[in-house]
Order: sequence, then structure tokens, then C-alpha cells
Amino acid sequence: MRAIYLEAINSPFVLIEKETPTAGPGEAIVQVKAAALNHRDVWIQYGRYFTKDYPAILGSDGAGIVTEVGEGVDQSWIGQEVVIDPSTDWGDNPHAHGRDYKVLGMPQDGTFAEYVKVKASNLHRKPAHLSFEEAAALPLAGVTAYRAMFTKCGLKASERVLITGAGGGVALFAVQFAVAAGAEVWVTSGSDEKIEKAKELGATGGINYKKENWGKELKAEVGGFDVGIDGAAGEGFVQLVKLAKPGGRIGIYGGTTGMIGQINPAEIFWKQLAIHGSTMGTNQDFAEMIAFVEEKKVKPVVDIVFPLEETEQAMRYMEAGKQFGKIVVKVS
Repeated sequence: MRAIYLEAINSPFVLIEKETPTAGPGEAIVQVKAAALNHRDVWIQYGRYFTKDYPAILGSDGAGIVTEVGEGVDQSWIGQEVVIDPSTDWGDNPHAHGRDYKVLGMPQDGTFAEYVKVKASNLHRKPAHLSFEEAAALPLAGVTAYRAMFTKCGLKASERVLITGAGGGVALFAVQFAVAAGAEVWVTSGSDEKIEKAKELGATGGINYKKENWGKELKAEVGGFDVGIDGAAGEGFVQLVKLAKPGGRIGIYGGTTGMIGQINPAEIFWKQLAIHGSTMGTNQDFAEMIAFVEEKKVKPVVDIVFPLEETEQAMRYMEAGKQFGKIVVKVS
């Protein structure tokens, strides 16, 4: 089979021929039709991820067709169109993953290949309204957004939510999910064009975080937010605390802008805020996310599709940060 190979830290992604995997007990082989990129892949390429197990075949997100199952797996899975849950070994505590938790694509071979071996329990039937490319865009970013917004922050219809960094994969899923749930959605972005595109997806409004005193301006316009969803941290998180209504909830799933600045503790305890750290999700979160996407007919935003052999170019495109939505690799 063809696969994309990362030999070592700071090496380019290259196309190789590799032996096709076979299914063991409880496992399944998926012929990957499409895979999607995540910033995790670039961090691994640069050696900035906590797992360092090179060489590797990366890729956490994938959708395809089951071609083989191992002992103990229902044979009816063969031929099914599926989406792969990239999380394994979460553990028994639904509130936090355990020490054995892993994400597909390191150390286990991932979806940047024509075939991938996964636990059969990680298979979910592809929502019928999605193409393979759209379905491949869903797993990691989709479950991260779903868990942060619903499992952790408990967003409800008619509540007002502020989602930072509209344009990134997780943030856009958060926008789409919140709109589908009946919430009033506002966004931040460093691009006015991306704010307008978010409004086309159903957001009520937004503000460019490059504007001076954007937090004060937004508070004067809107008043406050029941929920904030953030993947950046930094000074923007300080503004989320200031913008939160009494009893508000903030979910944080990333820290792309670095350490959080000075926060007045009274802003948290006097307003009785709840701050939830969140990353990825349990198998239950994933199943609920897929069911939500199916029910609400959510269609992931795909920015661009590259062929498998151009995965290295796709990584550099993502690193430039100009995309609006997910970057997908067409595999087979």
C-alpha cells in the first residue's frame, strides 16, 4: 500500500510503499478514502508533541470502507462506510483520560495511508449526507468541539456563546454545532473575511481581535456571554473572563498564543464562573457527536483537498494559517 512516512524530527513527509496491515482479534482494516490534517501533525514533525516515536505514519482523522475484520468482530462491518474515532484507551474516568490514552497517528500508524488498522470499537457508520472528504474532516476537531461545548460547558439553546479563532477546524465545528443547537453565536478572528464567513454559517456577529480594546467594544455591543470556547489562551482568555456573564462557563481546548495573562480572581469567584479544560473526547462523546451531526445534517467545512502524494505541501499550507475549515488529503 501507499503511505506517507515521517522518518524523523524535522524530516519532510514522503510517499512510500509499505506492507498492508492485517486485522488481529477485535480489530478492523479500513481502506482509507480520505484523511484530514491537524496541527498535531505539524507539531509531531517538529518534535513538539509529547509523544516522540519515529519513524511514523501520521494521520488521526479518516473515513473509508471496512475491508477486513479480526476474530470476535461482527462480519457485517465488512463493506460499511465508516468514520474512525481516533482515541483509544481513554480509561474508566469520563472526566479525564488516563495514562494509557493514545491518539491514532503516533505511536500507532495513522490514516495517511491507503489502509489503516484500528480497534473495531472505534468504527462509526459514516453519516449518509457526508462525502468521504467531509466525513474525514470530522473526527479530532469535531469531538474536541463537541466535548468542550456540550459535555463540559453544557451549552443550551437560546444561550449566547463566544467562540475564538473562527477559521480553525475546532472553532468552526464549535460554530456549526452551536448554531445547530439553537444558540446565539459570536466569534473572534484576526481576519474580517473569516468573521463574514462565520456569519454565513449562522453566527450572529463577530469582532477582530487585532482591534485595540476589542473586549470592551464587544461587551458594550453584546453585554456578556453564557459560554466561551477558546483554543488560543493568551490575552484573549483574559477577555473571555471579563466577557462572561455571572454563572458563565468557559471551555479551553488549546493554547496557541501561549501563557494566559493576569486575571483578577474576583472576576472568577464573584461571577461564580466555571473554567473547563478539555481535549479530544471519550468514545461516548464521539458517538454523541456523530449522532448530532447526523440529526442536524451538519456538513463540515472543507477548505481544500490535496492528493496523498502532496501531504508535505498540505502541511505547509496549514502552517501558513490561511485556511477556513479543514484541509483534507484524498487517499484512494
